Amino acid sequence: MREFEHATAMDQAEALAISIGNALDQAIRVNGWAVLAVSGGRSPVPMFERLRYRPVRWEAVTITLVDERVVPLDHPDSNGALVRAHLLREAAASAAFVPLIADAAEVEDPASAVARLNKAFRQPDVVVLGMGEDGHTASLFPDAPELQTALSDPKPGYLITHPSTAPHARVTLNLAALLAAERAFLAVTGQVKAEVLARAMQGPTPALPVSIVLANQRRGFDIFRA
Repeated sequence: MREFEHATAMDQAEALAISIGNALDQAIRVNGWAVLAVSGGRSPVPMFERLRYRPVRWEAVTITLVDERVVPLDHPDSNGALVRAHLLREAAASAAFVPLIADAAEVEDPASAVARLNKAFRQPDVVVLGMGEDGHTASLFPDAPELQTALSDPKPGYLITHPSTAPHARVTLNLAALLAAERAFLAVTGQVKAEVLARAMQGPTPALPVSIVLANQRRGFDIFRA
């Protein structure tokens, strides 16, 4: 595990975009294709707006999401809408995109989305994670009733979680899928999250789900701080 410190969030976004692009290039050289799973929220937007210009063979890349809120496709909280608006443009417009919520029917029945995703599951080669001030990553929230299942299922895939401290049910990758990625990046910005990360690095606890990812990662894992 490597850690990189950046003076500003913009510096962090640029460095992340370069590193993610390089990781995609490596996966394409090895496999002929690459699967990239990204996180949503507002924090990744500056990185998306840099990554979409990187000289990657985007036609060989499938982009999907680490997690998604169960909301309509045009909802302001939709991670899929965020990716379409800020990443699937310019050079990256030629990438394929696999949404976690594909249509209105899956909003009404998110279990059908999970069934679709797991039936055609492709392990992400590159995963980009964020972290909340409560120590959640992806949609592995400490208060979600499904957390233990998400942490213990040995088969990589998706499941639904229902965090009580966040709006909307979620569709999320489980721990096994996060750990199976060849490269993973964790972006952490601000003093409060830096303090949460410091606690998480002291050892694994379900009270800080990100700590379990950190404790169990065995492949390329980089932390980008700002």
